[in-house]
Amino acid sequence: MSKVIVKKEQCKQCGYCVKHCPKQAISFSADFNSSGFKYAVVDDSKCIACGMCYTTCPDGVFEIRKPD
Repeated sequence: MSKVIVKKEQCKQCGYCVKHCPKQAISFSADFNSSGFKYAVVDDSKCIACGMCYTTCPDGVFEIRKPD
């Protein structure tokens, strides 16, 4: 199954991914990235790798990796 990778340093905590995830698999970390934003975290047990986060993110935070 594909896996969603988060590039936490690019996240600006806009919330589009959280709002649009059909499985409510994305939340924000309690920690901050180097720019001072809480970054997106994906719950792999809920994620279906649909790509909605990838599509809606204006900052290119998400990467969908297919299995080898």
